[in-house]
Amino acid sequence: MTAPFPTLDSFRAVLAAQPAPDATAGAAAAARNGQLTKPPGSLGRLEDLAIWLAGWQSRERPQASAPQVVIFAGNHGIAARGVSAFPPEVTVQMVANFRHGGAAINQLCRAYGASMTVHALDLDRPTADFTASPAMTEAEVIAALTTGWNAVDPKAHLLVTGEMGIGNTTSAAAIAAALLGGAPEDWVGRGTGVDDHGLARKAEAVRTGLATHAAALSDPLQVLRCLGGREIAAMAGAIARARSERIAVVLDGFICCAAALVLERAQPGALDHCLAGHISAEAGHGRLLDALGKQPLLNLGLRLGEGSGAALALGVVQGAVACHSGMATFAEAGVSGA
Repeated sequence: MTAPFPTLDSFRAVLAAQPAPDATAGAAAAARNGQLTKPPGSLGRLEDLAIWLAGWQSRERPQASAPQVVIFAGNHGIAARGVSAFPPEVTVQMVANFRHGGAAINQLCRAYGASMTVHALDLDRPTADFTASPAMTEAEVIAALTTGWNAVDPKAHLLVTGEMGIGNTTSAAAIAAALLGGAPEDWVGRGTGVDDHGLARKAEAVRTGLATHAAALSDPLQVLRCLGGREIAAMAGAIARARSERIAVVLDGFICCAAALVLERAQPGALDHCLAGHISAEAGHGRLLDALGKQPLLNLGLRLGEGSGAALALGVVQGAVACHSGMATFAEAGVSGA
């Protein structure tokens, strides 16, 4: 299918018209939760997760047995400035690894029963170096958003978006700095493992990019176009499509959350169907989650990307759903309630 937004302004209109959770289903799930064979609140956040998911799925008993993981890959012109410890050809090589089942994300998808697809976005044609010109034209960013939009399976119970792209932590840092303020040094991190000189190059690239595109920084969608990458735009498109299908999203790390930040700044409340799977070891991710108002489910020091932290958090969501949807009520079990 094609996406319903030929321009960034029409994408903005799509974000403004997204559905809300089903309050009736949420209330029914909360009522059921109150009758399950456990002391009130004894399952902590698991109870809140199940009720929240029920509202988005319009089911008293939510489901989580069919999660989808979508990986987007893109190359960045900014990589030529030495902002990564690895060369751009690694993006192509890792896409092949994903497709052959050899990456960490493949193993996590198997562990949690998630389907997985990989979408390579014009890897032979990197985005422009955002220190000198916009990373993408409007047509290019719309094409990437559309790829993400069309990648979502409407039958999925949950969605995880992952990424691969040498140089993309620099792009994500530039987006965060543009939309949330602060010095470039507040947002850049080691990424793939750059040394101190590489870290300084990342900060300088972000600083130059912000200055180059100062006139566009008041519009989040133009920030995505000028400073983002194709895989970052595709993640934003997929997260937006999930909302239109009432599919809950488990957000991954710094780069995924930078894509999500664009949506939230373009349309407040755009991420109400999202939860944070984890907090990564990448500098700035915690501050980004704070800005989004998202409390992570896991804190394991991960910084791989690929959707790996969010995929691991699928197990927590599935546990919440299993308890809520599978436990007996006091009446069903013949147990005396409080």
